[in-house]
Order: sequence, then C-alpha cells, then structure tokens
Amino acid sequence: MLQLTGVISDRGSKYAVSGGVARDRAAVDAFLKELKRDKKFAKATHNTWAMLDAEGTALKSDDGEAGAGMVIVRMLERADLREHVIVVTRWFGGKHLGGDRFRHVQDCVSTYMEALERS
Repeated sequence: MLQLTGVISDRGSKYAVSGGVARDRAAVDAFLKELKRDKKFAKATHNTWAMLDAEGTALKSDDGEAGAGMVIVRMLERADLREHVIVVTRWFGGKHLGGDRFRHVQDCVSTYMEALERS
C-alpha cells in the first residue's frame, strides 16, 4: 500500500490518497479494510475510490462525495492503470468546497500517480 497523507488542506478539509494492487472487488474490499484499520481513515468523512479491472471495466464508490469516484475513473483510464485501486480520503473541515473538491481529488490522484512512478 502506497499512502500519502497531508496532500491538500483547504478551508479545514484535509485530503490523503492511498492505493495498491487490486484485481477485483474482493481485493478492493480487503484493501479498504486494511486502510480503515487506521482509525483516522475509518473516521474520515469520505473514502472515495475507483479501479479498472484487467478488461478496463470501472468499479467505483463516491462514499458520499457525489461524482468523485468518476473523477478517479477518468484519470485511471487516461493513464491506462488497471488492476490498481486509488482511494482519496477527505476529512470534512466544516466548509463546503463546491467544485474545488473535484480539483482536489484530481490533484490527489496526480500526486499518487507521480509517487507511484518514482517507486
């Protein structure tokens, strides 16, 4: 599991991004279970995730952050990154971010992909 914390902070909301190999929904569920063993992530407002399977079929969850899963899917498709789950975690800071939340999800995924390339 590659995990980057403190990626973005905006109006009290804080973002982190995590990811790893996941070939199917069962692997995603196992990944999320491992992530949430850390109580900080279990108590997060949103753990939005997405992955592409070997055939390119998207699996995603907005986890209450409407539309955020699709943002991750599009970025996975552009990078042709398959059998890999990316989770963007948000701790809500009390102020709504409007459309900026989508930019923050994109920035988190970009940061993750750059770190993945370096590792």
